Amino acid sequence: MAEPLLCALGGLVASLCLALLAWLWSLRLRDASIVDPFWPLMILAAAFACAACLPLSGGRGVLALSLALAWAVRLGGHLAWRRRSHPGEDRRYQAIRARHEPGFGFKSLYLVFGLQAVLAWCISAPLGVAWTAPRPWHWLDLAGASLAVFGCVFEAVADAQLAAFRRRSARSGQVMDRGLWRYSRHPNYFGEACFWWGLGLLAVSGGGWAGAWSLLSPLLMTVLLLKVSGVGLLEADLLERRGKAYRDYVARTPAFLPGRPREVEAP
Repeated sequence: MAEPLLCALGGLVASLCLALLAWLWSLRLRDASIVDPFWPLMILAAAFACAACLPLSGGRGVLALSLALAWAVRLGGHLAWRRRSHPGEDRRYQAIRARHEPGFGFKSLYLVFGLQAVLAWCISAPLGVAWTAPRPWHWLDLAGASLAVFGCVFEAVADAQLAAFRRRSARSGQVMDRGLWRYSRHPNYFGEACFWWGLGLLAVSGGGWAGAWSLLSPLLMTVLLLKVSGVGLLEADLLERRGKAYRDYVARTPAFLPGRPREVEAP
């Protein structure tokens, strides 16, 4: 019992070290939103550090970490490219900075970077469980891997569609309501949630009831997407900036789970 716990704590240390590097860089740039492209790397660092000191029980662990690697490289690259295309601190972090001045530079070490490192470590749990899970392959592995691949691809397509829309249309007030965005206001977040629920199923398939606790990871990710840093916070900002166009979009389009657009009667 002591060895898995020490390995898990090693994963936390790896995530915190990466967060510390990101924080030091943010002080130089005066930009806390640099944490965003580091977020998937913190999860990956925690998972690999934990796996490095635990015995591999089978191919399930390799599959889970391979999926996580593909996800992290894709998402981290996308977020880094988005920062390059739109330099400067994100509006969300500007608001956090304004609330915690003076001294936000130091405070961001624990309010932003440390907090995200701990959350990343918690979310990486299914990867450690899958790595050491002793049970033979099960149909739930296929379901989990399929859901994770679907979620990763769905998120990537949604991100690409939004990026293309932003390149074509720089005019203020326009709303992206095409492609996957016609059926969900946040299809990228939906894809993200699917990815982590898929990894959760892999962990449960390998660890049984002993691994079921790792479902707290996708549950936490879903709560973060819906209530904390995702839908709620982002929509408040979009409603303020886009006004009636976005309110109309909200009225006809499901928020998270994709669905058929609603008919909205003209006033």
